[in-house]
Amino acid sequence: MPSTLFLLMLPAALCSMGRAMSRDEKQKLRTQVVEMFDHAYQNYMDHAYPADELMPLTCRGRVRGLEPSRGDVDDALGKFSLTLIDTLDTLVVLNKTVEFEAAVRKVLSDVRLDNDIVVSVFETNIRVLGGLLGGHSMAVMLKEEGQYMRWYQDELLHMAKDLGLRLLPAFNTSSGLPYPRVNLKYGVRGPETRTGTETDTCTACAGTIILEFAALSRFTGDPVFEAHARRALDFLWEKRQRNSNLVGTTINIHSGEWVRRDSGVGAGIDSYYEYLLKAYVLLGDDQFLQRFNIHYASIMKYISQPPLLLDVHIHKPLLPARTWMDSLLAFFPGLQVLKGDIRPAIETHEMLYQVTKKHNFLPEAFTTDFRVHWAQHPLRPEFAESTYFLYKATGDPYYLEAGRTIMDNLNRFARVPCGFAAMKDVRTGSHEDRMDSFFLAEMFKYLFLLFADSEDLPFDVEDYIFTTEAHLLPLSLSTAPHASSVPQNKTSEEELDDSNFDWTCPNTRLLFPDPAFPRNLREPIRSAVDKSCPRPAPYREPGMGAPPLRAQDFMANNREHLELLRRMGVSLIHLKDGRVQLVQHATQAVSPIAAEDGVRFMQEMMELSSQQQKEQLPPRAVQIVSHPFFGRVVLTAGPAQFGTDLSKSSTGVRGFVTVAEPYSGCSEITNGDYVRGHIALLQRGQCMFAEKARHIQKAGAIGGIVVDDNEGSSSDTAPLFQMAGDGRSTDDITLPLLFLFHKEGNILLEALKEHREVEVLLSDKARDRAAIFKGKPLPGSLFEGSADVHQAEEDCQTDQSKAAESESESTASQEAVDAAPAQIEADVPKADSEDKKADAADQSVNELMADWRDDLEAFRQMEKDEL
Repeated sequence: MPSTLFLLMLPAALCSMGRAMSRDEKQKLRTQVVEMFDHAYQNYMDHAYPADELMPLTCRGRVRGLEPSRGDVDDALGKFSLTLIDTLDTLVVLNKTVEFEAAVRKVLSDVRLDNDIVVSVFETNIRVLGGLLGGHSMAVMLKEEGQYMRWYQDELLHMAKDLGLRLLPAFNTSSGLPYPRVNLKYGVRGPETRTGTETDTCTACAGTIILEFAALSRFTGDPVFEAHARRALDFLWEKRQRNSNLVGTTINIHSGEWVRRDSGVGAGIDSYYEYLLKAYVLLGDDQFLQRFNIHYASIMKYISQPPLLLDVHIHKPLLPARTWMDSLLAFFPGLQVLKGDIRPAIETHEMLYQVTKKHNFLPEAFTTDFRVHWAQHPLRPEFAESTYFLYKATGDPYYLEAGRTIMDNLNRFARVPCGFAAMKDVRTGSHEDRMDSFFLAEMFKYLFLLFADSEDLPFDVEDYIFTTEAHLLPLSLSTAPHASSVPQNKTSEEELDDSNFDWTCPNTRLLFPDPAFPRNLREPIRSAVDKSCPRPAPYREPGMGAPPLRAQDFMANNREHLELLRRMGVSLIHLKDGRVQLVQHATQAVSPIAAEDGVRFMQEMMELSSQQQKEQLPPRAVQIVSHPFFGRVVLTAGPAQFGTDLSKSSTGVRGFVTVAEPYSGCSEITNGDYVRGHIALLQRGQCMFAEKARHIQKAGAIGGIVVDDNEGSSSDTAPLFQMAGDGRSTDDITLPLLFLFHKEGNILLEALKEHREVEVLLSDKARDRAAIFKGKPLPGSLFEGSADVHQAEEDCQTDQSKAAESESESTASQEAVDAAPAQIEADVPKADSEDKKADAADQSVNELMADWRDDLEAFRQMEKDEL
């Protein structure tokens, strides 16, 4: 079908669900967008040009090599006035044709593309090559109108071809996948290039080339660019996981092996999917739509858990790969609009909007219960992009208000005297001296278009398609002559079953028979993110059976509840660290009604988890104070979300330890005479934490310690978590309950075996021995002059940080931070017969500490790499 027909869905407006915005109001907002753009653009031109980017806090340009390196982020900078090129077609969209003409002249006179500098192939393609092609498209359009750019003779296109030729050496691989970096002057071969040794690239990096390279080929008549881009896409398609039809995040450019096998729609993959669909729209090649539809079906089957989009493993797509989402996936609702799948687009967008309202901006990453995972926000435009496309598809003024929110937050929190500064931390409002070129290329373009009617624009935007950098390429390229040498590799019929493909544009009247439909989709999602909004009981038609299982009633050890979960498509996955993870797949539910109940249950579980974990609490301490330890053994423990809050106790709870019978603590305690007045030792498992606490409290215990039943677990390798309640009120539990991993718990059990009476102190942190013994002579004073002892006591007083995790024997998201292991000092006097045992203990502790330091350093490096 002609590609122009594919876009007919976009201007189709529906009945408005909110107060219609007047034309005057929209005009004021457009004017405000232009003023904001002027503030950013003029400050770049005044303080930064010809540098690549503006540093808005220090009011100067960012020149690569003169500023401290930021790692891979700087690969976008090539000393080619990046921000100016990236902004060219935005000037035309905002009716700044005079400024556009002046900017083009500056690019032609000042910009060099032959610099001896290593740049990202991906970033240079979408920002610089795309910017030059978008500028060329606008220049040709204005010239044809006859008022502006009459002098233009395809100079920007000539620059684009020069740049394209400089990028081509990166594609000289056996697979056709490009190297991730290229030297603009020397290519990728030879020592002078300082590149060409890389083996891996991201899927999006290799799969986001086709629009710019195909446009360059069709503008110039040289097929070589489109041929290379198609070859790279063909290779990625061939390397997809055939069972799941998903692709991984990182691939080896030589062997085609997947280096990172997690799959989602965010960072590392995002624009690969975008370019498959848009390549069909721009070029009219059915093969691209076939591939996109196959991928999209798998995305909706495995990754989409409305309103969430969660990464999975390509070989085991039913297993989640992470418990957080990154902000780059905010483009996906806009792509779903282009696809014609409006319902999940509305749902995911609403989730993103509520997260935005909660934190003012989308954090770089946030958890499934909508807490901050990575706090940065570099003024990304993807949410504004999806807002624009949803407004075009629905005509709902709700999305105009969402656009107003974006603008207000930018002006309130990101605006500085010399432009707009990226947010270093959305929680504190701190800034980063950074204003990326995509902010001018995309943000103001989408916001202006959101509030504009067709008569407010200098051209018909429906005649163009947006690249991933929002550059405009004319749809007329689909009919432009291109050499037959461009390979048209058709996939066999056995591989592609297109019986369910959408080959026609969706009828919006069928999509939205009820004008209230978009609002009805948004309401439950809004209350899932915003805890202050009550969730109404779901409507169930007569005869549809009993009300569904609610999260607050769920018991992990209740067989009837587990069967109800199975019917709703919710499965339990037992993780190696002892946690239980809930995963919902609508396709596995027994009916559509049950699938909706499953989605609602998962949303309620996330709400419950978040409510139970409003604050991240520091770890607690189990300090052995009896002979021969005398406070020198401190075990890192996890807190509970119920019972005595040890952080509010100045003394803690001190008592002798007794093993409860039954050890699980899941039924009435049979050795109550021994437990009474003592701290009960329990084993994890078989019932909820709160149930254990109630049983030992009934037996008269003054506290409890739960030991992990997962052999080998330790606080030095696993993040601590908060023991959650059972969904009911836990106000009746008044004693403190702490959690020890298996390794730390064994230390306590071994002490109990060797010394019949072991006294411990449960507190928020290790106590100074002087405080423990209240001014009495300190046991072991023989060693008081020891520097090692003094240091150990200081160590015991050091605050310990952890990763707070809520657990109701189901899983919630987690953020791993430093978690201190058991701190043990083995300098207590021992009998000669125990010397060897003491030496072994010393060695064991030293190894424990060394392993912990190695793990901590590895984690820090992993976090740095991910950022």
